[in-house]
Amino acid sequence: MMRQYELVERVQKYKPDANEALLNKAYVYAMQKHGQQKRASGDPYISHPLEVAAILTDMHLDESTIAVALLHDTIEDTTATRAEIDELFGEDIGRLVEGLTKLKRLDLVSKKAKQAENLRKLLLAISDDVRVLLVKLADRLHNMRTLDHMKAEQKARISEETMDIYAPLAGRMGMQDMREELEELSFRYINPEAYDTVTKRLAELSQRNENLIKKIEDELRDLLVANGLEDAFVKGRQKKPYSIFRKMQSKSLSFEQLSDLYGFRIIVDDTSCCYKALGIVHTRWRVVPGRFKDYISNPKQNDYRSIHTTIVGPSRQRIELQIRTQMMQEIAEFGIAAHTLYKDGQSAGKPGELLPKDSNAYSWLRHTIEALAEGDNPEEFLEHTKLELFQDQVFCFTPKGKLIALPRGATPIDFAYAVHTNIGDTTVGAKINGRVMPLVTRLNNGDEVEIIRSGVQVPPAAWEEIVVTGKARSAIRRATRTAIRKQYAGLGHRILERTFERAGKPFSREALKPALHRIAHKDVEDAIAAVGRGELSSLDVLRAVFPDFKDERVTVKPAADDGWFNMRSASGMMFKLPERPKAAEGAAGATVDDYDALPIRGLSANVPVRFAPSGAVPGDRIVGIVDKDSGITIYPIQAPALQKFDDQPESWIDVRWDLDEANKARFPARIEVNTLNEPGTLATVAQTIGRLDINIRSLKMGSNRAADFSEIEMEVEVWDVRQLNQLISQMKELDCVSNLKRIYD
Repeated sequence: MMRQYELVERVQKYKPDANEALLNKAYVYAMQKHGQQKRASGDPYISHPLEVAAILTDMHLDESTIAVALLHDTIEDTTATRAEIDELFGEDIGRLVEGLTKLKRLDLVSKKAKQAENLRKLLLAISDDVRVLLVKLADRLHNMRTLDHMKAEQKARISEETMDIYAPLAGRMGMQDMREELEELSFRYINPEAYDTVTKRLAELSQRNENLIKKIEDELRDLLVANGLEDAFVKGRQKKPYSIFRKMQSKSLSFEQLSDLYGFRIIVDDTSCCYKALGIVHTRWRVVPGRFKDYISNPKQNDYRSIHTTIVGPSRQRIELQIRTQMMQEIAEFGIAAHTLYKDGQSAGKPGELLPKDSNAYSWLRHTIEALAEGDNPEEFLEHTKLELFQDQVFCFTPKGKLIALPRGATPIDFAYAVHTNIGDTTVGAKINGRVMPLVTRLNNGDEVEIIRSGVQVPPAAWEEIVVTGKARSAIRRATRTAIRKQYAGLGHRILERTFERAGKPFSREALKPALHRIAHKDVEDAIAAVGRGELSSLDVLRAVFPDFKDERVTVKPAADDGWFNMRSASGMMFKLPERPKAAEGAAGATVDDYDALPIRGLSANVPVRFAPSGAVPGDRIVGIVDKDSGITIYPIQAPALQKFDDQPESWIDVRWDLDEANKARFPARIEVNTLNEPGTLATVAQTIGRLDINIRSLKMGSNRAADFSEIEMEVEVWDVRQLNQLISQMKELDCVSNLKRIYD
C-alpha cells in the first residue's frame, strides 16, 4: 500500500508548490473515517482511495482533485457528512465528494429505467465539473485492477458495465490509455477463454520476433533523422489482446490472417513536421491503400488529433503508424484531463474549465445533456447514449462546408438530424455529392450532403429502423408520439364539445385552464388528449370546469328497444351504437357519460361495419370513421391511416369495447417477424403461437435484404390485447427472432 509521504512526493514532482497540508489532512481524515474497514481482498479499505489518488497523479492533476480522490467514499461508506467536509476542506471539495456519492453503481442486471437514471446522474455530475469524471474513472480502474477477489457473478457484472459504459466514456473523453486498460481488464473476465487464447498467441509471437520492434524503431528513427527530423521520437508496441480480438470479430479473421499486429508512434515538434514525417515514410515504403486517415485536419469528437497510415515497412512487416506532436500525444493519453485549466500556472479560470472551451469531447457531453432536456423516456435515453458511446465516425460536409461527424453507417436522415431536429423532421430527400440519392444511402468520409426539405413533411415511423444515431431515433419517436397525441387530442376535443353541449355549458380551451389542477394535468392539450385516450372522463372535466354542475339523472341500462340500434360487421362482429334520445337533455335513463363513447358489441343489423385491414383487438383504444358509402370502419388509434382523416372531424365517432362474455370471439391482428433464415425457425414460431392458444389466420414469408434473415408477415386471431402482448413478449425472447412488431395500417 502506498504511504502518505509517497503520495505527496508524487504530486510535488509535477507541482512543487502543491498544498501539502491539504493532502495530509485529506489522508488523515480518510484514514480515520474508514478505520478498520476492509476490502474483499482483506487489505485495509484506505488502500483503495490511496491508489485512486495515485492514478490521478499520473495525469498530473492538482491537489484539490487528489484530495477528492482520497475522500470520495467517505460520505457513502462512513459517518462523514457533506457539512463536515465543507467545514474542513471547503465547499468546492465538498461539492465534488457529494457529486461522486450520488453516483450509484450502473447495475446492468437491474431494470433499464433504473440504469438509465443512474447514467443521467453520472453525465449531469460530469457536466457540472469534469473532475467528477476523472475521479470516477480512476475509481473504476482500480476496482477493475483488484477484481480477482470478487465472486464470479460480480466479476462478470462489473466487467460488463465497465465495457458498456466506463471504457467507451473514457474513449469519448479522449482518455485512450485508460480506455484500453479498462477494456483489457473487462475482456479478461467477460470472455476468459478468448482472452487466454489471444494472450498466449501474442506471447508466442513476441518471443519469436523478440528484436523486431527494436529493429523497426531504429530504422524509422534513422530515416527521419537523415531527412532533417533530428528530434523525432519513435516508439513501437505490440497491439493489445482486446484490440486484436475485436478486429478478428468485426472482420471475421483468424489470428494467422492478421497482418498489422504492430503499431508505432512518431512524435515530432510541430504540425508541419507531422506532414514532413508522413512524406518521408511514404517515399521510403509502400502504402497500404485505403488505410490513411488525417485526424489533424479533421479531429475526432474527443479532440484526438493524429495522422494514421499503414505501410509495408522494414522487414516487409505491415505496420500501423501514428504521427503526432507532443501536445497531441498528451491529449491522446489523458484526453480531457490534458485540457484542464486548474494545472499550475496555465490560467486563473475556475476549476473544471476546459482549454479550449469548445473542446469537442465536452461538446459531445453538452449535446448528450441536451437530450436529457428533450424529455425522452429512460430507455430511449440509455439507447441514445450507448449508441453515441460506441460508434466510430465518418465525416461529412454541408454545402457551406460545415463539418458533421456521424457514426459509421449513418444515412442522410442522420445527417439532417445532426444539423438540426427541425431539418430532420422536414426532410424529404437528399443530394450526396450533387446527385439525388435514396435516404437509406450509407454516407462515406468526405461526402457533401444537401438536404431537400418540405414544410408539410412528418417523419415516418419506419425511419426509426433506418437511422443509426440516438438523436435521430429519439426525434422520430417524439414526432410519432406527437402525431398520435394530435389524433387523441382531436378525438378528445370532439368528446368534450359533445359532453358540454349536452350539459348546456359552453366549452373552450380557455375555460379549461383554471381547472387543470383539479384534473391533475399541466396543460390543456394534455388534458384533452387524456380524454381522447380514455384516461380521463369528460364528465370529470365538466365538473372541474363547472363545480356547481349537478347531474341528477339516474343511469339505467337501456333495453334492446330503448333507443339503441345494432349493426353487424362484414365478418359477423356485432356493434351496438346509441341513438340520441328523443327526450330533452336530462331525461331519465341517460347521462352525459353515455355519449363519451359508443359501445361495440352487437346482435344484428344492416348498417355495414368493418375493421381496418390491420384489425383491432379488445383493449386497443379504437375509433370509427364514417363513410356514407362503405359504412363505419374501426381503427386502432395508433393506425397511421387515420392521419388522412385529420381534416374530416365530422367523420370521426368514438367507440368502445362492450364484449359479451357469454359469446367470446377472437379478433384479428397483424404482426411482422424478422427471423433467422435456418431450418426449424418457422416451426419454433408456430409452436410458440400454438402454446398460447392463438390461431394463425394467414402467413406470408419473404426474403430480407440480408440473406441470413427472413421476414414473416402473419395475421393471428387473439382474445384480447393482453394475449397479443404476451405473444409479442415471448416471441422476442426466441433466439431465432431478431425483431418483431405489430403492423398498423
